[in-house]
Amino acid sequence: MSEQTLAQTLRASIRTIDDYPKPGVKFYDITTLLGNAQAFRRAIDALVYPYVGQGIDKVAGVEARGFILRVAYSLEYGIDEMEIHSDAVRPGEQVLLVDDLIASGGTAVAAVKLLQKMQANIVGACFVMDLPELGGAEKLRALGVDVRSLVAFAGK
Repeated sequence: MSEQTLAQTLRASIRTIDDYPKPGVKFYDITTLLGNAQAFRRAIDALVYPYVGQGIDKVAGVEARGFILRVAYSLEYGIDEMEIHSDAVRPGEQVLLVDDLIASGGTAVAAVKLLQKMQANIVGACFVMDLPELGGAEKLRALGVDVRSLVAFAGK
């Protein structure tokens, strides 16, 4: 399947909710993709394929609700924090970062910096969706991270 055909398949499988969570914002709901077995399988295959044979030791995923990695943001105090067990990644391990969406890049950049602090070798970061206008993928590339996404959506 070509990248263009895959992107069209995924775009059709991801529900768009206008004006959520606030007016003027589009929310791209991946749960509809997760409920479509064929499209989900194609997405997983496309995310994995570029990294086959690269000796990945760990796959790091940022959990949206904080059960695996807890993310605390405080605008008032300017705290950007991400936590992981100190023994979850060993120095020199090959780590692939995965998430459903790259938007402004705050969460992904924090995850990369945390993994770098743990002396992991970040093989890449892959996402199902990218909102390129928000610049998150470029922030990761500026850190030397290979970034791949399957489908780009315009807007915020």
